[in-house]
Amino acid sequence: MSGSAQPSFSIPDDDALIARALEDASIPTLMMSMIHMSGDTSLLDGVIRPTGVFINEYQGYMSEENKAVVRAQALEVIKTFRDGGCQLPSPPSNETIHRMMNFIVAGEVPEDYVPMMLEEMELDGTDQRSDAWGDEVSVDKRAQHKVLVIGGGMSGVLAAYRLQEARIPFVVIEKNASVGGTWYENRYPGARVDVGNHLYSYSFQPAHHWSQYFSQQKELHEYFQGVVYTHQLQQHFRFQTEVTGAVFDEETSLWMIDTVDKDGVTEQYEVNSVISAVGQLNRPILPDIPGIESFKGKWCHSAAWDESIDCSGKRVVVVGSGASAFQLVPTIAGQVEHLTVFQRSAPWMFENPIYHDDVPAGKKWCLQNLPFYTRWFRFLIFWPACDGAHDTVFVDSEWPHQERSINEMNEFVYTMFSDYIKSQVGDDEELLKKVIPDYAPMGKRTLQDNGSWLGALKQENVDLQTQGVVSVSDSGVTASDGTFYPADIIVYATGFETDRFLWPMEIKGRGGQLLSKQWGIEPSAYLGITIPNFPNFYCMYGPGTNLAFGGSLIFNGECQIRYIMECLKALMQSGQDSIECKHDVHADYQQRFRELHAKLIWEHDSIKHSFYQNAEGKVTLLWPWKILDMWRWTKEVNSDDYQLGN
Repeated sequence: MSGSAQPSFSIPDDDALIARALEDASIPTLMMSMIHMSGDTSLLDGVIRPTGVFINEYQGYMSEENKAVVRAQALEVIKTFRDGGCQLPSPPSNETIHRMMNFIVAGEVPEDYVPMMLEEMELDGTDQRSDAWGDEVSVDKRAQHKVLVIGGGMSGVLAAYRLQEARIPFVVIEKNASVGGTWYENRYPGARVDVGNHLYSYSFQPAHHWSQYFSQQKELHEYFQGVVYTHQLQQHFRFQTEVTGAVFDEETSLWMIDTVDKDGVTEQYEVNSVISAVGQLNRPILPDIPGIESFKGKWCHSAAWDESIDCSGKRVVVVGSGASAFQLVPTIAGQVEHLTVFQRSAPWMFENPIYHDDVPAGKKWCLQNLPFYTRWFRFLIFWPACDGAHDTVFVDSEWPHQERSINEMNEFVYTMFSDYIKSQVGDDEELLKKVIPDYAPMGKRTLQDNGSWLGALKQENVDLQTQGVVSVSDSGVTASDGTFYPADIIVYATGFETDRFLWPMEIKGRGGQLLSKQWGIEPSAYLGITIPNFPNFYCMYGPGTNLAFGGSLIFNGECQIRYIMECLKALMQSGQDSIECKHDVHADYQQRFRELHAKLIWEHDSIKHSFYQNAEGKVTLLWPWKILDMWRWTKEVNSDDYQLGN
């Protein structure tokens, strides 16, 4: 660990309150905190230990008897720590930290992952992803380099934080009335995150206030608002304003950015660099069904929820069965008179019994008060979702069961997921035929479930249809078999314009090259971040950076903004005015990207109607490599990858 001063802690509570709090603790996490408080590593050699690790399982499959023993031991350690003035002993060495990692996950954390996890956990209080630059770039040079950020969602707020930290002047243009992006826009009933909140938060601002393990939209939006106000970033944001176009001036190496606000007032910004933080899931798409506009009841896209909609006692039609419908349908099923769900393809799901659970008061106490408990709990969430599923997505061309799985490990997942679905459906063979997917698991977005989805579909007032909607009239919808379904409310949970990156903005780079034309139907960027012909232009959550087998987009975002900041530093240190990804570097990267995706499940012949794919069946959205690779490749900039010039 570095020589940074250790954080200070305070435990003001009495023995009885502490004992009650420990009843809710994650015991493996508690054991790690005990080592920090006492300096005693003998726990790592004891017989009481976690026996396994799985996503969303926080007790290490330990017996109730062993958990009780640890709670009693922990109470004595905490009392000694509290009564001694909360003075931490010397911090564990990196070697010991690695042993602790192995212990808490009941397995081996490979050596090459340890630096990444140490950085992520910040056990020494040092934000290693921060780079305030010191004397490397003069204050005057920074002050002269203006940056415009497009978008104020998760990535835009992150960019704003790092730019302010480096004391670079910037402005964030946001089309909505507030920050938060998808967590401002998606307000449909039941909207919540599907990555545990104690991981789905910035590493520099972890939070212990979450009311649920997987919080709902309002609380998520409040978190991003809180980051902005805590760090006094709000003065840099221009809300209810859209970027309509951007042109790179080759003579001055400046970007001219055109904007328009809600009142139609236009403005042009002249900046040195542009960071696109617009995301991939922010432009809703309605299905091409005749008569949509003729419906006289209430209707909307799930991502543009009409706040005046009241589903109580109404006949509701939901078109779609993806991630949004998966959350919406169980939420409204008990309120409506009748609900008809039109499903194009069934989603694979895996069991998450705590998906809707509140975080117990005792767990919150541990997160807030116990040394490094928050950091180890974050690790316990992250590790099971960190590259462990990567092998399940490689297609084995000789595997004999291609109609349902793509390799031996994927077959195991198929069986596990299928058994979970069958256990809920019971003897309803008709429903089972509808809800068992006809493609290999992991091939499309996999959803988390606590029984609510299939529980809703089994209700007497809910009807699942696997045929399509062919038309909409003033009073309902007609299915492909000619059956008419009357409706008071129609909700289109039909996804987004995922393959139209940066649309509808018109962005012109070197030589007047139009970005949408250069990309065509296959958007691509080096590391998902930089683009040939577009100097001083960077993408966050850009092409090929979405995730489909684990991790967190916030983690990816932190990797991406660090790389962007390194690019800005390299440019300022060079004394040049522009930095541009070389064509051959991008071409080599894109070839490797395409070659790897050709071996993975998302382009498998059995996968149809996937928003991961473009019109030719090629995947442009997803990161095909390991999460570790994202972290490694974005730690620093290789100057040979770029052309620096005036």
